[in-house]
Amino acid sequence: MARKQAFANGEFFHIYNQGVDKRIVFADNGDMQRFFQSIVEFNTVTPVGSLYQNTFRKLSGPTPKSEEKLVNIIAYCLNPNHFHLILEQLVDGGISEFMKRLSGGYTCFFNHKNGRNGSLFQGKFKAAHIDSNEYLLHVSAYVNLNDKVHQLSGRTAKLVQSKSSWREYTNVCAGGICEKRIVLEQFKNICEYEEFALSSLETMRERKQDLKDLDKIFLE
Repeated sequence: MARKQAFANGEFFHIYNQGVDKRIVFADNGDMQRFFQSIVEFNTVTPVGSLYQNTFRKLSGPTPKSEEKLVNIIAYCLNPNHFHLILEQLVDGGISEFMKRLSGGYTCFFNHKNGRNGSLFQGKFKAAHIDSNEYLLHVSAYVNLNDKVHQLSGRTAKLVQSKSSWREYTNVCAGGICEKRIVLEQFKNICEYEEFALSSLETMRERKQDLKDLDKIFLE
């Protein structure tokens, strides 16, 4: 981490990391789907193996309807060379354990697939404590609309949009993995949140050069 961060239960954190040397870590939809599946599968207090091993564990018997989670996923976005997560820690050590499983498991998958060895991500994940409600709302906009922050276009933009929680936030019928009520319940309806997020994004763009602590919000 850029600096040692103490993770407390019930607190929110902006978690992010990028590929070593800013390399591509999600080359296609299959890579993104694997990472997304890992977010879901590894978020359990019960010790787990690889996704491959989990397949056989599930086939051997019924899976409990509700397993205790390490973290709540508030928002997420996967980009070709980096990712963003907003997490709420639920149990002691939850974020550290979740990220160890997530980063380690995906690195093993990516290296095996591409015939490479060594680190995939740029050191340990980075974390910023979201210490106010205002900060939480604005970071949710930043993560949900990250393709627009980076002004992506074409196929890349569509790929990133397919693995962003923006669709969960703006589609009342959409399922998903996010605990989004903490954000959405502060607005009259989804349209009001969407309007807030878009205006917040524009404000962050304008202020970007003036922010003193860029790593709290922006991953460059």
